[in-house]
Parts: sequence; structure tokens; C-alpha cells
Amino acid sequence: MDILFSFQDNLLKQVTNNFYRSLYDRINWQQRMLAIKGLRGAGKTTLILQYIKYKLGNARNEALYVTADHHWFYTHTLLEVADEHYKNGGRHLFIDEVHKYPGWSNELKLIYDGYPDLKVAFTSSSALDIYRGEADLSRRVISYELTGLSFREFLELSGTASIETFSFQAIRKDHVKIAKHITNQFQPLPVFKNYLTYGYLPIYTENSATEISQKLEQIINTTVESDLSYIQQYTAATAHKVKRLLGILAESVPFKPNISALAKKLDVSRDSIYAWLVHLQKARLLNLLSPQGKGTSLLQKPEKIYLENTNLSFALKSIPDVGSIRETFLLNQLLNNGLDVHFPKSGDFFTNDTFIEVGGKTKTAKQVDQYDQFIVAADQIEIGYKDKVPLWLFGMLY
Repeated sequence: MDILFSFQDNLLKQVTNNFYRSLYDRINWQQRMLAIKGLRGAGKTTLILQYIKYKLGNARNEALYVTADHHWFYTHTLLEVADEHYKNGGRHLFIDEVHKYPGWSNELKLIYDGYPDLKVAFTSSSALDIYRGEADLSRRVISYELTGLSFREFLELSGTASIETFSFQAIRKDHVKIAKHITNQFQPLPVFKNYLTYGYLPIYTENSATEISQKLEQIINTTVESDLSYIQQYTAATAHKVKRLLGILAESVPFKPNISALAKKLDVSRDSIYAWLVHLQKARLLNLLSPQGKGTSLLQKPEKIYLENTNLSFALKSIPDVGSIRETFLLNQLLNNGLDVHFPKSGDFFTNDTFIEVGGKTKTAKQVDQYDQFIVAADQIEIGYKDKVPLWLFGMLY
């Protein structure tokens, strides 16, 4: 096991406490078993290593971090690691990339049942359904989702400003007061443009702006070819078609899907297209928008399809449509805040009993002003007026 502790020590040396994701304080680290899911590059590993280093005091005899694709597991099992770690006084086990370990759910169940005072935390791709593994973990594990950075978190990580979060209702009702308070500290529009282009994932701190697109393409490839291949048993041919589907969608998002046309173009069944769209949504590469008043199901055609975040738009298309970028940003921030968002009969989005129209600074409310509760999310303005709210301000939701 020395090789695992040495691996952990090397990683901990690189971790700082200069910035914590907003999810960090919302996690109940005292749970016996918890899962942190999220898009590649969102910071799941850093989150765990910060907890080990700064909350557990880097207690080598108590905490062990392993990654499930480490070569140690070519000849050893998770259960063996848990057993030896526990016998040597360990009470915290952290497992990264658990979806890459065959039979992960069975062994986690055995660890949970066999070592009652061992706390286990594991990370996985967002695409993994931890409640539908081979073993029943539904009563044993609490799951958290680590999204990409909000605009607010980007401001803090970049050293621009430290701003508190605001609820959707607070932004809707008090946006003028909030915007004036924030704009007294810095000018948001130039920084907002940077965030939309490359600031959604913390990896931007390690790469130049021109390198981010390459990194995002690598993340897309690894998510489809590795994560989804592990989780959904994609063949190489399937993975290739799924990436082709993503490329087709990226060219025209927000995309109003014609499932039959997509199926014909990729030479697959309609059911395959429906399934792949859901897989890409779970993997946090797409956001699917369903009609107002309807639920979601595997075989229900979404009303609109968006890339999950604006950075993907810039990575997959040299000059993305500005209207698409605006809508992609707002939908992303609303969903990441845990709000239910649907496609309305009029306007762009419906959430929290509010109809939202998205546009530039001259956008009017004529599409939604027939409703009791509506707002216009307007780009290129610092401070709004009445029902016109600055688009960037929705980046303060989490």
C-alpha cells in the first residue's frame, strides 16, 4: 500500500486552499458513504484532496485517496485496500473515478456493510447512475453534483471580486440594487465575455485561453470514448457516431431536433438517438429542454437541445451565434442552481413561475409581457430597469 500513500502525498503537495468550490460547504462529509459526480475538469479531485489536507490535517494513518484506474488495481481489489487501510487505523477512504473499476457497486456495498465506521467518498462521471449498479446502493449513498464554475465562482477564482450568492427571486425582484452594488466593485461585462469563452472549468487557470479549446475537445473525447464506453458499453463505432451526433448539434444549437432525420443521417434507430441524447445530457455535454407542463422521459423528444455550457460552443464552433451563447449561459446557470426549467409557449424559458425572454440590450418584453410574472434577461447592460435584468447577473445564483 506504500505506493498508494506515496501517490496521495504527491497530489496533496500540489493542493492549495486559495479557492473552494461552493459545493464544498454543502457536502455532509460525515456521511458514511457519499458520491461526488461531475463533468471532467470541474474539480472533483481537488475538492477531495482539499478536504484531506485541510480538514483531516493530512492524517496519513486516517485518510487514503486512491484512483480506481491506478495500476495497483490490476492485481488488487477495492475491498482489499479498504480492509488493510481499516486494520491500520484508517477511517476515511476516498476513491476517484470509481466508474472505471469493474464491479464497483458490489464492492462498495461490501465495504459499507463490513466496515461500519469507515467513511467512504467516491467520485464518478455525471453519466454514472450510482443507484442502478449491480448492487443496491440507494439506501447507502448520498450523491452530490459538482457543476462547472458559475460566473460568481469564476470572479473569485480569478481574483476579480468576491461576491455572495443571490437566489433567483432576489435577482428578479432586487436586480437593480444588486447590480449597482456589484458594479461599484468592478466592470462585469469584459470579465463576463472571458467567462463565456473559457472560464467554465477551473482548468483555465492552468492553460492559456487558446489552449482551453484543445483541452475541452480532449474532455469531450474522453467523456465519450472512456466514461460513456465504461458506463454504457459503447463500442468504438458507437462512440464515433455519438461524437458525430454532438458535432451535428453543435453546428446549430439551440437545436430543434428532428429525430428521424438524425437517425437517418447517422444510420441508426430513432431509439438510439433518444438514448444517446440522454447519455450526453447525463454526461453534462448537453442540456435538453422539455416543453412546459410535460415531464421528461427517455423516448420524449426535447423541444430544444443546447450544449451544456458556452465554453463548449467556442470549442466546437469557431464563431458561435451570440443569441445561442446567451441562451446557453442562462439555461446552464438556472439548471446548475437546481431550478426546473422548461420551454414555454412564449419566450425562451419558464422557471419558478416566471417567463424569461433572452436577448441583447435592446430586447423588449413583447414575447412575454402578457404574463403576470416575466423578465427580460438582457446582455450588454451593467444595470437593468424594471423587468429588464442584466444577463450576467444570473451568474450569481451559485
